[in-house]
Amino acid sequence: MTDPLDRIAAALERLSPPPSPPVDLRAHPAYVWRDGALVAARGFAPLPLDRLIGIDRQKTSLAANLDRLAKGHAAQDVLLWGARGTGKSALVKSAIAAIQAGDGNLALVEIAALDSLSTLFAMLATIDRAFAVFIDDLGFDVPADARALRSVLEGGAEPRPANVRLLVTANRRHLAPRDIAEQESAINPRDSADDHLALADRFGLSLGFHAMDQETYLAIVATYAALYDLSFEPGDAIGWATRRGSRSGRVAWQYVIDLAGRMGKSV
Repeated sequence: MTDPLDRIAAALERLSPPPSPPVDLRAHPAYVWRDGALVAARGFAPLPLDRLIGIDRQKTSLAANLDRLAKGHAAQDVLLWGARGTGKSALVKSAIAAIQAGDGNLALVEIAALDSLSTLFAMLATIDRAFAVFIDDLGFDVPADARALRSVLEGGAEPRPANVRLLVTANRRHLAPRDIAEQESAINPRDSADDHLALADRFGLSLGFHAMDQETYLAIVATYAALYDLSFEPGDAIGWATRRGSRSGRVAWQYVIDLAGRMGKSV
């Protein structure tokens, strides 16, 4: 007969299983920081860098910065800001994958919350590899949170590891919330504006992404359509963008998905 204490111990173990073994931080191209632990990202397969159209200047700047980071040279924290759907997040992942394809010693670490950054930094500092910590679609509800990240970018009491840099995307350069009443009541309104830009200014490399023209939008549609052997009418693609209310790489991809579906194909 099984000892009752053994049954109780087994039941408790099922309720609270032992923690998973630590992930190998030298083995995977990308990781996710979740609940104070790093796990390998599943299915990290970004678009090839040359398929991102209309952002050549941004591609060149980001790739050069990441190449320096991978080689252990001085590199900047990066803010990618601007219109939604213009390729900010896609560029981060594609540029890192391009560095990795060239045997660059670099990995992506995607995080969703900032409150455990110091713990993450301490873990990454011990690894002989470069890491780009990626914060997607950053925004703040209160200025205090923005000041906390500003402290991280400045080093704080504990310097940030030399092998780690932050890559942040946002829809606006003003990362902190803007309080109109605060700005109107300030003795010098310029001081209030400068305070809101203070966080953005901590990033050594700031890359702007702006709404694209019709020619660039159609070029992106054509590139995606060619990948899947799809033919399209420019007027149809323009009409799709008009109904969506914007022209962007994201809208172009959504159009191609719809086009493929109408033609009975998959993408």
